[in-house]
This record gives sequence, structure tokens and C-alpha cells, in this order.
Amino acid sequence: MLVDFKKILDYGEKGAFAVPAFNVYNMETVMGVIAAAEENRSPVIMQFYSRLATTGFADFLAPIILKAAEKSSVPVCMHLDHGAGFVPAAIALKNGATGIMVDFSKLPFEENAEKTRKTVEICRELGVGVEGELGAIGKASEEIPADFTTVEDAVRYTEITGVVALAIAVGTAHGRYKKAPVLAIDRIREIKKATKVSLVLHGGSGVPDDQIRAAINAGIRKVNFGTDLCYSFLDKVFETDRNKVAIDLFMADPVNAVKAFAASKIQLLGAAGKA
Repeated sequence: MLVDFKKILDYGEKGAFAVPAFNVYNMETVMGVIAAAEENRSPVIMQFYSRLATTGFADFLAPIILKAAEKSSVPVCMHLDHGAGFVPAAIALKNGATGIMVDFSKLPFEENAEKTRKTVEICRELGVGVEGELGAIGKASEEIPADFTTVEDAVRYTEITGVVALAIAVGTAHGRYKKAPVLAIDRIREIKKATKVSLVLHGGSGVPDDQIRAAINAGIRKVNFGTDLCYSFLDKVFETDRNKVAIDLFMADPVNAVKAFAASKIQLLGAAGKA
């Protein structure tokens, strides 16, 4: 069943677990994720990057996600990830997104907050919750930023913007890490105590399981997985016998690989059985 962003986050808040958010790219990754969610009775967020919205990919991907949600008996949210401005947010809404993230984190605080606030104002009229980002969540291939989101900024930002979820910089980055990150667990706990929004951990791929569990115990309620889902799919594609020329048969193993990956993260986040 298709649900809005705030509602799916509320499952995590009430159950003290993190809702898994998987970046999907095609029908097969959607099939793998939804199969894992169904089998594990987990709420799930399926999201697509800003680039997919602005290049037209989402025009084809969104209907697949929505169909999966319609057929599913577990809560599903379709979310825009790292929306790079108002245009990709509008495209995602046009395509039926029930959650929107806009990322103005590279702008000065005041400009970030004001642009995010405007997005919230528009999306509120459509009953769609917004995720914002505060702090530098960089690339894992580079130095992981040590300039973490402060409690004071998080409180001020959430009060100004009205976001229902906040992605914070606490030691993660996007991509594959050169070495395992060490998260600022105490900072997560402090921000959670001081704000009334659901906290989001970006760059979940490659974070050690014990760090993920500690982050959830400290108050993280949504964890994003993109890079490792791609690898689970592509690694199996490269292993599959090229004599299988019927694409539906060829893709069966990659779909199952995505399903296995998604199931492992659902269980890690404590989301199994919570739908």
C-alpha cells in the first residue's frame, strides 16, 4: 500500500527502529526490494535520485514503484532523494512521489533553510512530507567531513523549515568507504533529544552493523542504502551466464540478489515484522 512519508516514518518512531530506504533504478531493483519487504513484513521506502527525475528516467521508474506499492500489503513510500532544487521536486510530485527530499546543504545556513521552507510550504498543500539536509555528507572516496551537524543548528533549522525528517552529518558519506566510518553516536542522541523530527542516516552502505545499531538506538529512524544495492545487482549480472538471452530469465538471479541484500538490511534495522 502506498503511504506518505510522515506516516511511514511514524512506524519507525513508534517501534524504535529505522525504516529502510533503498535507491532503485529499474524494474528489477524494485522487484527485489518489494519482495524482501513483503517476505519480512517491513515498511519500505523506495527512492530515486534527483538525476533520474531531471533526465526523464523517473517517468518510467515511478509507475513501476507505484504499481509495486499498489500490489503490496506492506507500507511503501516513493521518495525523491537529494532533490537538487525545486524542479526535480516538482517532477517527482508530478510522478506521484509521497515523500520529497531537497538538498540545499551546500548553501549557507539561511539560504538552505529558506529554500527548504518554501519546499515544505508547497508540499504541505499536497500532503507530502519533506526531508532536508543540514551538514556536509560528502563522498566516501574523499576525506569524510568531520564538521558534524550541531544541535543548535538542527533545532533552528527544523523550527524554520517544518521538515518531518532531517539528514544529518555524523560521520557517513556516499559511496564505498576506504575505511569503515566511526559515527558520532552521542551527537545523534543529542540532536534527537533536542528536535521533534525523524533523523536520517545517509551513506548507509558499508557502515559496520554495530554502528548502524548504535545509531538507531540513538534515534536514527531512516537509513539510506544506494551503493551496495547497486553492487548486489551488478555483481550478479556480471556472474550470470550470457547464454541466457531471454532477459526475464537472465534477470532472475540479479533480482534475487537485490532481494537478499534488502532483506539483510531490513533485519539489521529492526524493521522485520513491523508492517
